[in-house]
Amino acid sequence: MIEPPAPDEPRRVIPGSAFGADDGSVDPAVAAALAAYDDGEATYAETLAVLQRARLLVPVVAVAGDNSSDMATVLLTGRDGRKALLAFTGTGPLQEWNPQARPVPVSTALAAQSAAQEGAEALLIDVAGPTSFVIEGDDLAAVAAGWTLAKVGDRTGWIRPPAE
Repeated sequence: MIEPPAPDEPRRVIPGSAFGADDGSVDPAVAAALAAYDDGEATYAETLAVLQRARLLVPVVAVAGDNSSDMATVLLTGRDGRKALLAFTGTGPLQEWNPQARPVPVSTALAAQSAAQEGAEALLIDVAGPTSFVIEGDDLAAVAAGWTLAKVGDRTGWIRPPAE
């Protein structure tokens, strides 16, 4: 029997996917941006500008509990003690990391929001490669808040979404 969460425990809701026809492939624009970043041909900001509009796959894995099995997102703790939520650009990179993980397609903004909700300081994309990318600090907060990274002339900055 599945027990409901305790009254003081926050309920976690998994929204329906906006990516119903998604086949799990890595977006060619995302792959190109990460390859250019890895080769030193693109800056962090240029790569982040592409990733902020991408679909990511957040892995969930089975976690054994007392007389139950739950699904959970994956946090990785770095050597410095900081936590990062894992996300992947496609099923190939996800399966390289863990073939048993189940992909949940989300926007980068929702992945960043989930990282914050889980108490993570970073969003770690494609931990198993071919190119890993980390969004952290003020950039993670801006992506989670739905801000848009834009380049104007020689400068790059965050543009706040319009008030609703």
